[in-house]
Amino acid sequence: MIQLPEDRRPPLTPQLALRVAVLGSFALAMFAIVFFRLWFLQVLSGDQYIAQAQQNQVRNLAIAAPRGDIIDRNGQVLVTSKRAMAVQISPNDLPRDQGAQRALFRNLAGVLGISTKPGRCPVAGKPARQLAQIPCDVAQQEALLPYANVTVKTDVSPAVQYFLAERQDEFPGVNVEQVYLRSYPLTTLAAQLFGTVGPIDRQEVHELRYHGIPQTAIIGKTGLEWNYDSWLRGEDGTAQIQVDSLGRFTGYLSRTSPTPGHNLKLSLDVNLQRAGQQALQHAIDSNPPSNGGAFVAMNPVNGEVYAMGSLPTFDPNIFTKTISKATYQQLNNPASNFPLINRAIQSAGPTGSTFKPITATAALESGAWSLANTFDDTGQFCVGSGPAQQCRHNAGNAVDGQLDLVSAIRVSSDDFFYNLGDLTNADPTVHPNGGALQQWARAFGIGRPTGIDLRDELPGTLPSPRWRAGRDTLELECEQGTGPFAGKGRHANCGIADGRPWSVGDNISLAVGQGDVQVTPLQLAVAYSAIANGGTVVRPHLGLDVEQPDGTVLQRIDPPAARHVPIDASDLDAIRTGLHDAAQSAGGTSDDVFGNFPEQVYGKTGTAQYTGQQDYSWYACFVPPGASSTPIVVVVWVEQGGFGAQAAAPAARQILSDWFFGKPGPFVAGSSKTL
Repeated sequence: MIQLPEDRRPPLTPQLALRVAVLGSFALAMFAIVFFRLWFLQVLSGDQYIAQAQQNQVRNLAIAAPRGDIIDRNGQVLVTSKRAMAVQISPNDLPRDQGAQRALFRNLAGVLGISTKPGRCPVAGKPARQLAQIPCDVAQQEALLPYANVTVKTDVSPAVQYFLAERQDEFPGVNVEQVYLRSYPLTTLAAQLFGTVGPIDRQEVHELRYHGIPQTAIIGKTGLEWNYDSWLRGEDGTAQIQVDSLGRFTGYLSRTSPTPGHNLKLSLDVNLQRAGQQALQHAIDSNPPSNGGAFVAMNPVNGEVYAMGSLPTFDPNIFTKTISKATYQQLNNPASNFPLINRAIQSAGPTGSTFKPITATAALESGAWSLANTFDDTGQFCVGSGPAQQCRHNAGNAVDGQLDLVSAIRVSSDDFFYNLGDLTNADPTVHPNGGALQQWARAFGIGRPTGIDLRDELPGTLPSPRWRAGRDTLELECEQGTGPFAGKGRHANCGIADGRPWSVGDNISLAVGQGDVQVTPLQLAVAYSAIANGGTVVRPHLGLDVEQPDGTVLQRIDPPAARHVPIDASDLDAIRTGLHDAAQSAGGTSDDVFGNFPEQVYGKTGTAQYTGQQDYSWYACFVPPGASSTPIVVVVWVEQGGFGAQAAAPAARQILSDWFFGKPGPFVAGSSKTL
C-alpha cells in the first residue's frame, strides 16, 4: 500500500493572525470609505445639488423635477426622462479676475475632456469672438439669461463627480448637479414631432405662459414639448442646505420634494408610424433621385393623427447632450436634405392632380359646372386667340373624349380641369381675392394653417389676384431698394415675381394643382377629410389626453372642428364616386395599385412639375366612415419621386394595409403617367 504524504500546513501564529486581521480591517475600511463617498456623490448630491458657491454658509437650491413621459395611443413610451449628473457653471460665482477665470476654464476642460481650441463663438447682440467651447458656452448663456447656470457636460462619470466635489476650492463656481435628460427609446421614429427642451431664456422669462416659474426652469422649446409644456413640465423642489467653508454639504435646513410632470398620450400608433416610415423610405429608394418626403395618416372624422412622418430623419437622442456645431450642421444643410424639417407641416408645394376634387367642388357649388354637363377632351385646351392663344395638353398628349365629372376624375383629364379653371376665374378688378376656386380652396384649408398642436406650421400659398399684386409690389421694392429692402441697394431682378398681372392662365394652373399654389401634406389630408366626412374641416391634433403616471386622465384633448363647408350631397357623392373609380375601377389612375385591395379606397394621384427637377409624386386617399369602423385618410408626398402612381400611391397602400391588416404587404407600383 502506498501511503500518501501528509498535507501539513504551518500553524497560524497569533502574530500572523493579528497582522491578517489588521490588513483586512484596513482594506474593508478603505472600501467602505470609497463606497459611501461615491454613494454620497451619486445619490445624495443629486438631491442636494452640491455647493454652488463657496462664500455662503447657507444655500437655497432647486431640486430638478423630471418631465412627464410622452406615450402613443396604446401606452408605448416615445419620450421619457432619465436621471444624470451634469457639470454646471454658475457665472456669478466665477473668479472676477479674468486670468484666474481662463485658468479655471482650461483646468475644467482637461478634467472633462473638452477641447480648448478656440473657434468662432457667436453671442447674441455682440460681435463673434474666437473662444474655446467652455468660455463660449458661458458667454452665450450670459447673453441669454445671465443668472442661469451653464451646463458644460452632462452624464459625467462618478470619477469626475468625485474629483470636482473634493476640489471645490480649485473650481469655484463649478457644480455637479442632478438633471433629467430626455430619452427617445424608438430613436428615429417620429423624431420631428417631439421637439426639444432647454433652459428658459431672457425673452421667455417675460412671456405670459411662463409667469411664475423659476428663472432657471427647463422648458419645452419646440414641437410637442413646447405645445404641452405646462403639463409636461414638473415643479422643482427646493432645499436650504448648510455648507462648510469649502462649500461641502453638511446638512439640510429645509426641503420640499419636486413634483414630476404629467404624461402626454398621443393619438399616434407606433406600428402605423413605423410602417409609414418604412413605406416612404421604400418609395424614396425605388425612385432615384428622390431623397425625401412625408406622409400623414389621420382620422377624417375627429382629426386624430395616427401617424406623421418625414424623411430623411434623425435620432433626437443626440440633442440630450452637448452637440457639436459640425453635427448640427449635418442635420441642417442641403447635402443631408435637412432632416430636422418636419415636411408634413413645414414643406409645401404644388400638389398636381390631387387638387382636382377641390376644383370640382368649386365648379359644382358655384354653378359653373353641373353633373349633367360633359366636356369633349380632344387632347388639348386652348385659351385666347391669334398670337395670344395658349394651348395646354394632357400628360402624354392623351385624348379622353367625352367626359362627365366622374369620368374626368377617374382618368384625371387635365384638359377637363383646365376648362373648370377657366370657368371659375373671376375679374381681378372686381374680385381681388379670386373667384369660386379660391373661395372653396380657402374653405377647405388651402393657404392657411390647419391649427395642429405643433409649432412653425407653414400656411402655404393660395394664389389670387391680390396675392400676385403683392408679390409684384415686393419685387419692385426689392429692385429699387425701398420698403423692407431699404438700404440694401438696387437689384436688376430679385426673382420674387415677374411683374405680370393676374391672368386666366393662373387660375387654369391652380385648377390642376400647378403654378404658384403651395400646399403641405397635412393641409391636403384635412381637405380630403372634409370630402370623406361630408364637409367638416377637422382640426388635426396629436395630443389625445393628459394623464397621471397611474393612467388617470386629467385632460382630454379633443379640439372642435375648424368649420363646416356645405357641399350639396349629390355633388359630394359624384366627387367621391370619381375618386373611388380612380382607385378601384378599370382605367382609374391608381387601379393597378389598389384594384385588388380588400377595403373600399377613394384616392387620387398627383404629379407636380418642378423646373429643373424630376416630378414630385403625390397620393391622397381615404377609407370613409361609411365603409369602415376605423376610417382613415392618408396623404403621401415623395420629392422627385416621379408620377403619383409610381412612388406615393404604393406607399399609401402599405400604410392602409398595415392599418387594416397589421402588415404592410407588397409595394405595388402603378404605371399611370398622368399628372
